[in-house]
Amino acid sequence: MKSAVIVFPGSNCDRDAQVALRQITGQEPAMVWHTESDLPKVDLVVLPGGFSYGDYLRCGAMASHSNVMKAVKDHAEQGGLLLGICNGFQILVESHLLPGAMLTNKKLKFISRNVHLKVENRDTPFSKSITGETIRIPIANHDGCYFADDATLDQLEQNGQVVFRYCDETGAVNDNANVNGSLRNIAGICNDRKNVLGMMPHPERAVDTYHGGTDGAELFKSMVEALA
Repeated sequence: MKSAVIVFPGSNCDRDAQVALRQITGQEPAMVWHTESDLPKVDLVVLPGGFSYGDYLRCGAMASHSNVMKAVKDHAEQGGLLLGICNGFQILVESHLLPGAMLTNKKLKFISRNVHLKVENRDTPFSKSITGETIRIPIANHDGCYFADDATLDQLEQNGQVVFRYCDETGAVNDNANVNGSLRNIAGICNDRKNVLGMMPHPERAVDTYHGGTDGAELFKSMVEALA
């Protein structure tokens, strides 16, 4: 699987994504600066976490107008895999590649901790090879509360576009497990073609035993197997 990581001014998880992709795929991902107008021929593009453009205006708003985003959109429209993690998820919604918006966390604080996610839909390239009902990976955000109107939320549910929800260690989806107040405990969604995924938690920070867990590796391995 050939991959590329888009690097914006303020990205701080681009190297984490690079290391994870190198470890899982055995190939060096291309690191693409935001001013580029073209992408190398790749199967997967990753929009990493961080604080693109210092999170001015709205998180991801300025990055959504970066020069490289036209090529990123073209990649997705042609069926290529596109993964947005944390700030990358924010960029996806600001670019209208995914519906909804990201609001400030319900307690108005930055959250950095491990969370449990229930795998709601395995019929995507990002989740098809995840073995357990839940995965445990880190979250690190201040504006991670997913919001959309009821009609959009209902459509996401009906189309199977909700891929991950915040849950407790038993897999129960409840308010106590909803760390940032996201509507319907949504932690990750995909587009209707299932080739674009946005998620707030960080799978790239859970691919090595030294990270305290390797559940995030299953997401990357799913993509590798889907493209095999």
